[in-house]
Amino acid sequence: MNLFDIILLAIALAMDCFTVSIVSGVLARDLRPYRMAVLFGFFQALMPLIGWAGISYFSGYLEAVDHWIAFGLLAFIGGKMVWESFGPEEEQHFNPRRLRTQLLLAIATSIDALAVGISFACTGYDYLSQLVLPLTVIGLVSFLFSLLGYYLGRRFGKTIARRLKPELFGGIILIGIGIKILISHLTESL
Repeated sequence: MNLFDIILLAIALAMDCFTVSIVSGVLARDLRPYRMAVLFGFFQALMPLIGWAGISYFSGYLEAVDHWIAFGLLAFIGGKMVWESFGPEEEQHFNPRRLRTQLLLAIATSIDALAVGISFACTGYDYLSQLVLPLTVIGLVSFLFSLLGYYLGRRFGKTIARRLKPELFGGIILIGIGIKILISHLTESL
């Protein structure tokens, strides 16, 4: 895989982080986005490493359930956001400022990267040293896309928030990402 292919792969993996960061920018305009971006970049780089390392031991288990785990986490978080969007303003609990929320989102949006690590093992990446460049690029691109997404959400979020409930919108997006992951994995197995 050449550098151009690695960058394209990194951009594709970063799209979920980008979308979630936009929603976070809409919901929490005063959030300091660097922690969230670091978490997204870290987990996007870590998951392919785990997939690569676990291929010999856990590949059958990971491939069989990774899409269900991602779907479950995103559907749970998104469903909670949708539910809370219909409650009174003071009862809404989804808060992208919380470390726990950011951690869950980082893990949920990076689970599909496990399959990338498995594909690395199947395409000739035999040594850890060969993974340094792809994992660095994946982590860096996810970090940058997360920051960009947050600032776009923060900048244009006021317009969005006036027209519709941001938690409802964000919840629907997270559920949609989960469904997309689930459908793409299920259709690959057909």
